[in-house]
Amino acid sequence: MTAPEDDLTDEQRRAVRIEIAIVLALSFALSAYTAVLHLIEGVLLGLSGQTVALNPSRSPFGFIDLGLNLAAVIQLLAWGSLAVYLLWRSGFGPARIGLGRIRWRPDVLGGVGLAALIGIPGLALYQIARVLGVNAAVEPAELYDTWWRIPTLLLLAFANGWAEEVIVVGFLLTRLKQLRINPWLALAISSLLRGAYHLYQGFGAGLGNVAMGMIFGYAWQRTGRLWPLIVAHTLIDAVAFVGYSLLAGHLGWLR
Repeated sequence: MTAPEDDLTDEQRRAVRIEIAIVLALSFALSAYTAVLHLIEGVLLGLSGQTVALNPSRSPFGFIDLGLNLAAVIQLLAWGSLAVYLLWRSGFGPARIGLGRIRWRPDVLGGVGLAALIGIPGLALYQIARVLGVNAAVEPAELYDTWWRIPTLLLLAFANGWAEEVIVVGFLLTRLKQLRINPWLALAISSLLRGAYHLYQGFGAGLGNVAMGMIFGYAWQRTGRLWPLIVAHTLIDAVAFVGYSLLAGHLGWLR
């Protein structure tokens, strides 16, 4: 177990660096690598003419499609839970990283406010990026019209929020603080990672997610609460996934 404070030995610092590398290699660093490759491919093919499905249909058979989507949910939940477990093992219980008992005002209402702060400008940025030809067309949901479509999209929205905010904010910033990395540099690393694994959608998505990462990371550094970030991320994704699923056939500008 590593010390919960900043007074780490050289061996403990090495262990923390290795842990960061392993967790990110299993999760969002690998996603960033594949996202960059997809971006290069998109640019070579003509980025503005590409379409990216965030939640594609994974099988023509409904029950298999459901099972594969639930597997994606489980994977994301497992990633975040692994990060929480590793922090807990080293002396950082859930409350230490802002995952204590969820509270209505700072967590839920704070999350709603963050969602509005990020979501509304984010939609405008997406439209501008599409006009400039630096973003692919994003299709948030590509699931069949089945009874499980909406519940599954909501589960995916929460799983995305849980995995990303726990790992990229709570876990990474905590570990970088242990390594005595300057808080602003740590915030930049976290934000650039967030932007990198969204680059498969295009340059606009990458830039927008860097900005989101700066705001979310700074909010966590100031308040120490992670639930508002998870709530906000879940709301943003839920509105995008479910809203698109219900309205795409009626609002042409969604494409």
